[in-house]
Amino acid sequence: MEAERLLIKGAKALVGTHPAGTERLAGAALAELPQLEHGWLMAEDGIITAMGTDADWPGVADWNGLEVIDATDRYVLPGWCDAHTHTVFAAPREGEFVDRIKGLGYAEIAAKGGGILNSAAKLRAMDEDDLYVQAKARVEELMRQGTVALEIKSGYGLSAESELKMLRVVQRLKEALPLRIRATLLAAHALPPEYKENRGRYVDLIVHELIPQVAAEGLADHVDCFCETNYFTVAEMERILEAGAKHGLPGKVHVNQFTSIGGIAAAVKHRALSVDHLEVMEPADFDALRGSGVIPTLLPSCSFFLGIPYGPARQLINAGLPLALASDYNPGTTPSGNMNLVVALGCIKLRLLPGEAINAATLNGAAAMGLAAEVGSLAVGKRASFIITKAVPSLAYLPYAFGQDHIDTVIIDGRTIRAGEAAA
Repeated sequence: MEAERLLIKGAKALVGTHPAGTERLAGAALAELPQLEHGWLMAEDGIITAMGTDADWPGVADWNGLEVIDATDRYVLPGWCDAHTHTVFAAPREGEFVDRIKGLGYAEIAAKGGGILNSAAKLRAMDEDDLYVQAKARVEELMRQGTVALEIKSGYGLSAESELKMLRVVQRLKEALPLRIRATLLAAHALPPEYKENRGRYVDLIVHELIPQVAAEGLADHVDCFCETNYFTVAEMERILEAGAKHGLPGKVHVNQFTSIGGIAAAVKHRALSVDHLEVMEPADFDALRGSGVIPTLLPSCSFFLGIPYGPARQLINAGLPLALASDYNPGTTPSGNMNLVVALGCIKLRLLPGEAINAATLNGAAAMGLAAEVGSLAVGKRASFIITKAVPSLAYLPYAFGQDHIDTVIIDGRTIRAGEAAA
């Protein structure tokens, strides 16, 4: 068994050492990424207990049971906090990938039986244990890539039974793995074929049956809705957000992926925690977000994979708003949960500075899950969940050399994550 006490010494720098109580960064402050050069960090029972620079090193009175990691020439930075994923699914959809290469669009693929309904059909047929084994392997890979906090949505069940099955899988992942996981009920992901002629009945099922049951059983932390042309209307999303709020489940909603139909203003009105996607934004959408506290979350790897517009990161920052980055890991439109790539795309395609991208994928990502008090920065009292890089010349090198693996070690709750033993 690994030591319950941990010392990281000799680091090139401790990165993301935001002052205590800093829970999100907005506007110009997003570029502020404080560092302690030549730093050390102590943790006990999975919590950071002290940190500083070599100049103020107090020494160690008791070396017994202390795991020591020499981080010479390497950076220590907060682990990635991925606030938007669909990691639980039954099967990949590489056939649709080929269709997209041939020129078919998102709506055309859905019309021929692909898309979300394709995933739903496969998930409904899969045994819960098999679904769990597959999802656990995916999450363990994400942990090795530096993700220490993760939101996972349902939404590929589209029936009460299968949505609950997905959320039970997420609950099992929470219990089995050391990273922080947030669960989101996304029953309003697409309209099931059996409700094609009576969409109101399906929304009634979500509002009157699923949300109360999920809340009563503690299976979700948030509710979501794909508010978009040809999916769910603003009014339908508002019903879902109202029901979620009634049962203590704040919203984290899909809006403005393809069209702007008023979903952002409605999400702000109902105090959603985050609004996600935002590839299409109108001036009124920026106005609605100002002063709201809602966190815009951009998913650049989705834009990369689909070849659709990227979210307006610089405009959001210039408007004084916060910004989070997330992966959107799912089998159809973003078959990767690698947050290292997301950070690189944040710089390459969204024109974020490296420090802005790192903050958006750590502290603000944590805030978009309600976890900023636990993870997302290096601070005394937070979880000892962080990345130790390989020897690299600078932080900018991480997104610059985007095709390389820059991670030497991942620590979650004070314990080293290794291949094949992520749950140890």
